[in-house]
Amino acid sequence: MKNLRQVNNPNKDDKIIDACSIFGAMNTSGERFSGEGVIKAIRNMHDRGNGLGGGFAIYGLYPEYVDQYAFHIMFLSQKGQQETEAFLKANFDIVHKQKVPTKLIPQITNPPTVWRYFLDIGKRQYEESSGDDYVVSRVMTINTQLVDSFVFSSGKNMAVFKGVGYPEEIAEYFCLEQYEGYLWTAHGRFPTNTQGWWGGAHPFCILDWTVIHNGEISSYGINQRFLEQYGYHCTMQTDTEVVAYAVDLLLRKHNLSLEIAAKILASPFWTDIERMPAREQKLALALRQVYGSLLLNGPFAVVIAHHGEMIGLTDRIRLRPLTVGEKGDMLYLSSEESAIRLISPDLDKAWIPMGGEPVIGRLKTLSTSEPSAAQETVAAGEAL
Repeated sequence: MKNLRQVNNPNKDDKIIDACSIFGAMNTSGERFSGEGVIKAIRNMHDRGNGLGGGFAIYGLYPEYVDQYAFHIMFLSQKGQQETEAFLKANFDIVHKQKVPTKLIPQITNPPTVWRYFLDIGKRQYEESSGDDYVVSRVMTINTQLVDSFVFSSGKNMAVFKGVGYPEEIAEYFCLEQYEGYLWTAHGRFPTNTQGWWGGAHPFCILDWTVIHNGEISSYGINQRFLEQYGYHCTMQTDTEVVAYAVDLLLRKHNLSLEIAAKILASPFWTDIERMPAREQKLALALRQVYGSLLLNGPFAVVIAHHGEMIGLTDRIRLRPLTVGEKGDMLYLSSEESAIRLISPDLDKAWIPMGGEPVIGRLKTLSTSEPSAAQETVAAGEAL
């Protein structure tokens, strides 16, 4: 008897372009929590991946090294580690280093060596305009010029853990049940246009910005060329990497608001711009003229995180799913509502945001005059 897949798919084309799972959980009071629920939620969306990529980002992870940049680096050879450590010693003060603890499990085969380094810039003189720019420059140098070494996490008091496997397997491999943070994101990958490898798993990170993504960025080429003008180099061989660098450029270097960045990445259609009031139209036209090369074409749903904020955003016509849930101080973003309700069955509120409209969760401690993190999202939910 023929396999059902063979009957329905005689060409044996197993490409599934609507897969990938994304999940984010944030305690807006800043209280840290274990990742047990997040791991359970992302496991619930197991069928959206194929075992070729899984990963997590955790914020509030390293309180004992809160002032140091935490580099997570994968090494494919001993030579790569030796060259990279020599580079780090020449460019930073290494406060602490260690091999990232892992647990042997049968599902994870041929993994790279992963180390973490807690680094200070010290009193070094540098040409860059800020310490963060100095760090970004050194990350790009390692990832483009040093052999067999890839920095895949480089923020303070946060880190990315990722690799080839289902996300629940990556969590077990990196012993993530031992960690706590106030914000977790998780991703299960189904590679479509790029290979599944350890560096190509999500999240993608630069400084403390992380991005997880479901969809396909068909504008990758022009996005990449625009970012290269500002010193960013895409080396992880997947389209999502441009989103992390674009967010760093827009929000940190160009000091734009999240709302403005969303209008750049998921710009309104020209027909919508033509119908806007004069003032809004002027802004929309200016953004398209200056940042048109950062518009993300193609279907996407992303969760963007950095210290103090978690943001959900879909393409303008919502070709990829995103669901929002609130329960007390907890804010959840997910590909599927079922994953949220699995760990928080009695939600205060759940909804699907409008396409191109950001859902923004913020720590309550960011400003006493700001609404609670979940309240930031109410307008988007009620607009439906």
